[in-house]
Amino acid sequence: MGNFKLLDYEYLSPQQLAGFETYKYSSIDSSPIGKYITHPFWNFVVKFCPTWIAPNVLTFSGFLLIVLNFVMFAYYDPNFNASSINKPDAPIPRWVFLLAGINLFLAHTLDGIDGKQARRTGTSGPLGELFDHGCDSWSSAMIPVCLYSAFGSSDLTTFRMFFCVWNVFINFYTSHWEKYNTGVLFLPWGYDGAMIVVIFLLTITGIFGHEIWYFSLWNGFTASHLFEFLFYFSALVTNVPVVLWNIYVSYRDRTGKMRPFVEAVRPLFPILLLTAISTIWVTQSPNDIVSTDARIMILLVGTLFSNICSRLIVAYMSNQRCDAFNLLLIPLSVVVACVWLLPANRSLLVEEGLLYLLTIFIVCAHIHYGTCIVRQMCRHFHIDCFHIRQHSE
Repeated sequence: MGNFKLLDYEYLSPQQLAGFETYKYSSIDSSPIGKYITHPFWNFVVKFCPTWIAPNVLTFSGFLLIVLNFVMFAYYDPNFNASSINKPDAPIPRWVFLLAGINLFLAHTLDGIDGKQARRTGTSGPLGELFDHGCDSWSSAMIPVCLYSAFGSSDLTTFRMFFCVWNVFINFYTSHWEKYNTGVLFLPWGYDGAMIVVIFLLTITGIFGHEIWYFSLWNGFTASHLFEFLFYFSALVTNVPVVLWNIYVSYRDRTGKMRPFVEAVRPLFPILLLTAISTIWVTQSPNDIVSTDARIMILLVGTLFSNICSRLIVAYMSNQRCDAFNLLLIPLSVVVACVWLLPANRSLLVEEGLLYLLTIFIVCAHIHYGTCIVRQMCRHFHIDCFHIRQHSE
């Protein structure tokens, strides 16, 4: 792994490393889409993947394709006005939507076959699952933001879009909170379906142009409004009630971790704090920062979300107590307090500067956390992250 002292910080305790040694993956995917469409397709595709390719290479390649999509749309649609009717910027080239659809299809496929590649190469282990879920948690902010560029901010403001993205976070986080308490990851039915729909919408937009969404379904209810409604429906109707029911059943049947109530809800504390602090910022911003810099704000909050979620995943995989507080919330709170309470810091230039500096710091801190975790686990288990050692084949 190389001798990089800066990247050798040990975030994992000896107890967590010992917990990883006994971890066994347990999940249930009862989705009809997964059973009859995606898994059969992935079983077919993985046969063409050379056995010398490490599963984590597939995972990371898919994640980089999602990052590429995020960067492309940030360049061509920095303010989410390229597809707007009221105040349009230069339209996004259609090939950008087509390429984004292809990239997302490839990313979804790579995310689907990485575990299958691990099993066929005999390299399954806790690092692969942690790496996979960690990348997915960061992707959860980037994917909906790319789709938003197909509709623009005319009917769905960036302020409302910010809370749409929070619904994706809620779906993702509650599923892992569910596993923290039940010991089983019940894969949400909506995940594969949502990915297929997003791929389809990006492709359709690339073929026909963003103007195809300029229609009203009834009484001014547009495609953008439908897009917004589906975000809330997926979280509040199809996912959260199922999560709560599965946790209840695990206590009723005594099949889960059987933690006391305070311990069971402990993982919710940091995510609720992030929700509260970020909501205060976007609602009380003197410059309406979520309208002027929505993409950066979502990247900031999405990165913080990924860090909190990754630590939850580490906790349940190592069978240890989850953190009740995330230290990265401290600089976020300081910045929000400076913007909100100090009159001298209320200018747009100062608020934007603080937002950008904080985002750079949080992104670097999260990359440092993820890199150090991977390196520490590789040292502990005597494996390489991106290479299949001969004795592991």
